[in-house]
Amino acid sequence: MAEVIGKRLREIRRARGKSLTVIAGLAGISASYLSRLESGERALDRRSLVVDLANALEVAPSELTDVPLAVPRERSDDHALAQVRLALLATSLGEPRGEAQSFEQLRARVRHVLGALNGADNTQAGAALPGLIRDLHTTANTRHDEPGVLRLLALTHMQGTQAWLVTIGAPMDLSWQAATLARQAAEQLDEPVSLGVSAYGTALGLLSAGAFDLAAQTLSDVELPLVTTEEVQLAGSLALASSLVSAAQKDQAERAAALDHAAELAERTGETNLLGFGFGPSNVAVWRMQCALEAGDHAEAAAIAESVDPEALTVRARQAVYWREYGRALARLPKQRDTAVMVLRRAEQISPEHVHRHPFTCSTLSELVARAKRDAVGRELRGMAYRAGLHV
Repeated sequence: MAEVIGKRLREIRRARGKSLTVIAGLAGISASYLSRLESGERALDRRSLVVDLANALEVAPSELTDVPLAVPRERSDDHALAQVRLALLATSLGEPRGEAQSFEQLRARVRHVLGALNGADNTQAGAALPGLIRDLHTTANTRHDEPGVLRLLALTHMQGTQAWLVTIGAPMDLSWQAATLARQAAEQLDEPVSLGVSAYGTALGLLSAGAFDLAAQTLSDVELPLVTTEEVQLAGSLALASSLVSAAQKDQAERAAALDHAAELAERTGETNLLGFGFGPSNVAVWRMQCALEAGDHAEAAAIAESVDPEALTVRARQAVYWREYGRALARLPKQRDTAVMVLRRAEQISPEHVHRHPFTCSTLSELVARAKRDAVGRELRGMAYRAGLHV
């Protein structure tokens, strides 16, 4: 993938009639580093760098990263994605054509989907989502148990639909549609927790699109009481989202403040998993790793990883993220290639989608493959890259 994105970078730069020196200067990097990005020797693995280069080239960030990939999907993924797309389309027209069910039935189904996602069983979640989306909206249209159903809608579309779509690498417009439905349900309900849940999803969607200022504003607009454990862990999760946005904005002071605030709240809650956030001290540490990677500090990310017990994470999918981000960090450190490959392999074993469909990780794999040796670790690496749809 690094080669594909690098080729796109070079094509756009040449189409603009700009030299390496000019574009590198506008993006705040060296011409030699930009040359390595264009050749695929270095991965384009930070949102802030994607945005800086897009601004320098005067294109949308999606022009650089939304490159069609020959990713081998399972048939179940293709089928589920098609069905989720149809369910979202029908819902947007006000014709969900599902079955009205009791609040208790729907709540149990929502818990099932969130449990599958938390457990990194994306196939099971994908199979259950289309019918759940249709039935939730059909029930909402009857206005029976309206507050409860609206709470389920906001939670499902953020922690269920949006999270699943992002994990399997679906087009950004679909995950944004899910975030929009979550926000609409939360605004109709007008309760702090649901508004906070929807703001979390909206902010991460804006972050992925490169709209950092809007993401920061969305998070700062949330007003949440800190009375219940649910409210405290949600506030902590929002602070974590804010830390990553700040890292993308290169605001290190705000990044540190948000992480420290989240850590303070995590000390109050301990390791929890209310609303599917998996909030707690261990997850705060994983977000510290992600922020360090976003800031380009791979040594810091690796050092943080060494202090974390991934088994303490209450959500298995976050364990996959831990190993993935640890591997990305190690891949940039001297004499850590073999360890990086095995760590990434561990993430793949927990959740293939978290590796195969994550663009920054695919770039890292591509960079590693370009330097791979003909040894056992190299074979492990090339197998992982092949499963991620990369040319090896």
